[in-house]
Amino acid sequence: MSVNKSLPHRVKLVDVGPRDGLQNEKQPVPAAIKIELVHRLQNAGLKEIEVTSFVSPKWVPQMADNAQVMAGIERREGVRYSVLTPNMKGFEAALASQPDEIVVFGAVTETFSQKNINCSIAESMERFAPVVQAARDAGIYVRGALSCALGCPYEGDVAPDKVSYLAGLMKQIGVQHVGVADTIGVGTPRKVEAAIEATLKHFALKDVSGHFHDTYGQALANTLAALQLGVWQFDTSVAGLGGCPYAKGATGNVATEDVVYMLHGMGIETGIDLDQLIDAGVFISQALGRKTQSRVATAVLNKRSA
Repeated sequence: MSVNKSLPHRVKLVDVGPRDGLQNEKQPVPAAIKIELVHRLQNAGLKEIEVTSFVSPKWVPQMADNAQVMAGIERREGVRYSVLTPNMKGFEAALASQPDEIVVFGAVTETFSQKNINCSIAESMERFAPVVQAARDAGIYVRGALSCALGCPYEGDVAPDKVSYLAGLMKQIGVQHVGVADTIGVGTPRKVEAAIEATLKHFALKDVSGHFHDTYGQALANTLAALQLGVWQFDTSVAGLGGCPYAKGATGNVATEDVVYMLHGMGIETGIDLDQLIDAGVFISQALGRKTQSRVATAVLNKRSA
């Protein structure tokens, strides 16, 4: 395994908190709170925000206010707003809200695909192909997520060739960028290296990102492993919001605050103001009636109150 000693000088973070982070909350989060969270994230310097998803409210009631949230955001130049669209119906609904980017997701294992979206991997790609085509025709950028790339709640360890297979299918249907996603947070650095190398058979380095959950406390180590391969784009979630409804016990995405602290400590630029980011995390955590899941935010807040 050759490690790239010249780490990226700058990293781009996509905050998925408003969408991936909030989608599993049992209590309804008012649209005004979601809009305010987006505003606070962009004020902190985030240039990529995953805002909502256009899915059936029957399956994800939390995202039923998707159009309202998209309409309520004061858009800032240079910021990209993305939405998840699982099918053509979702894409058509999303189109009216003018997203800069759409996200489609496929599972690396057949069992997860069946449990998550009730179809095989091949069928899921057939379903996404017209969505990707329509988005590209409309000049909307398309990002894909490779779910369970480092481990599956049903099938356990995932072979890199399965990651490569899904990445290849995504490439074939016209997806422009893919995220290697550790949906249940079981991955470790060597698995990250293998999954990213499998993905790089189909996508250029600039078109690959990491999406790591922190269930087993490995997300920062996994981020570092990806950085050493030259990956410079990552999905993170403010205050460590999130989980996975189809993976029992899976905790949140890695906290944006923790990743920013690590990157800044390594001399890597993010363009993000950590203090403002922590305040955004406090805002949403208080709205949800609990403490932030970010270790860095917790430490800074303790210091502030001392």
